[in-house]
Order: sequence, then C-alpha cells, then structure tokens
Amino acid sequence: MNHFKQISTFVAVSTKGSLSAAAREEGVAPAVISRRLDALEERLGVKLLLRTTRSLNLTHEGSAFLEDCQRILNDLSNAEASVSLGGIKASGHLRVSAPGGFGRAHVAPLIHDFVREHPEVSVSLDLSDRVVDLLNEGIDCAVRIGVLADSSLVGVKLADNQRLVVATPRYLERHGTPHHPDDLLKHNCLNLASSGAPSGWLFTQNGLAVPIRVSGNLACNDGSSILDWVLNDAGLAWRSRWEVQQHLRSGKLVTVLDQFVAPPNAIYAVFPQRKYLPLRVRLWIDFLKHRYSTSAYWN
Repeated sequence: MNHFKQISTFVAVSTKGSLSAAAREEGVAPAVISRRLDALEERLGVKLLLRTTRSLNLTHEGSAFLEDCQRILNDLSNAEASVSLGGIKASGHLRVSAPGGFGRAHVAPLIHDFVREHPEVSVSLDLSDRVVDLLNEGIDCAVRIGVLADSSLVGVKLADNQRLVVATPRYLERHGTPHHPDDLLKHNCLNLASSGAPSGWLFTQNGLAVPIRVSGNLACNDGSSILDWVLNDAGLAWRSRWEVQQHLRSGKLVTVLDQFVAPPNAIYAVFPQRKYLPLRVRLWIDFLKHRYSTSAYWN
C-alpha cells in the first residue's frame, strides 16, 4: 500500500508542478508529500525529480517512470470502473491518427460522438497521409487503409474499402470511355503523388491483381485536391468508394472499368502490440467497428 501511495504522490506532484499543490489536493502537509518522494527515490535507487525552493523538474528517468505510472493508475481506474455499479467508464487521453481525407470525413465527426458517450475521455487527432510511427509518437490507435506491413503492430479490420476508376460524364464524352485497363494509356490519369502511394492502379485480370502504370498532367499528395480536379473534368482518377460515393449517387461522377475492379482492401484500426489495451482504446475501436459495420453509415 505504501508503494502505491508513493507512486500516486509522484504522479500528482509531477502533473501539478509542485509539492504544495499535491499536498493541498490530498489535504496533507507538504512535508508528507516530500517524505513519500524521498522514500520512492530511495527504494528505486534513482533520482526522479530535481527539487529546489523555486522549481521542480523531472529527470530523464523520472519522465519515463511518470509515463508508466500514469498508464498503470489509469488502467487501475478503468478496472475498478468496469466492475463498479454503473458499468464501464473509460477515462484519460486518447491519441488517434488517420489519413487526412478519410480522417476528416469519417474519423473526426465520430470522435465528437465518442466523447459524448465517454465524457471522461479526451481525444487528440493527428491527420496525416504519412505513415505515423505509433510507438515513437505516442499514438494509441491509428486508422489505416490497405495492407499492414509492420509486424510490430496489431490490426483490427473495421470495414472493406473498394477503389474505383471515376470520371465526369463530360470528360468521357470528350475523350471516350476506356473499356480495358490498357486503354488508360490514352487518357489523362490524375495521380496521388506521395512516398506511400501505390506504384500503379490495381485491377483484376485473369483472376490476378495487376498494377497498371498510368500518367497524366496533374498529380498531388492530397486526395481531396485530386477529387476536385476530377469533378472539374480534368481526367480519370482511382479513388476509394467512401470518397466518391455521394458524387456517384448525384451523377456528377461515373465509374469505368467496373468489370476489372480490384479486390477490396480494408480499413483497419492499428495499435502497438500490448498485453492489455487501455479501456478507452478498446472502446474506441469497438465504437468504430459498430459505426462502420452498417451499410446505412456509408450510404
């Protein structure tokens, strides 16, 4: 029990920035807080805090230890809440990453709903089309589309994702409709230009997934900009169904080469391998799976 008290005191002092603030919250004298910290450092054999009369700073070891202690205390709080009267209650801070376009359309709006269901959870969202380093950047969960290459991560499938070749009816009237993937060589194909972009547009031919190299006069590392170009009759684009669905329904865009469409890849929730996931992360993944699993959501 004394060990637990020392750890909780260390976390309180570190997060509040002073011994007196931690003492006031607990209703004890600052000297009591100081003795607990001394006992903790003596037991561990390492200096965790550099204390003067005017300042309090974490050492390198103290910073690392603080992160572990906060996670332990939060897991304990979640465990108690999960069996207490009133059911499961998640708390703490959740760090989420997602690709820019998909994140703006299908992650950010859901975060607002999630925190309404779990008001003791706060969330920060990083929108980036680069491959985020979850461990080194402190990300709890990333939403990713496509093949998972990093074996140090765990992926939970949230939904299928299908990619289609689209254009406006006006573009096809002017330049003709491709009937085979090889016909794309005669068309202006708008490409996603980024280090993580696929090497070609993928199609199914003779039962095999075949990449077709395409070219055009416009490229961008932002998918929404490519979509704007397509809508302005600039050419053909290979886009995800979630991105173009509303424009297909309205008739602004049409699909071509449907008989050659590639097998769907998937949308995943990805997180570092851990024996125990924080409750807030588990609930977030379940929340996404529930929302994405219904056709009504995508339509």
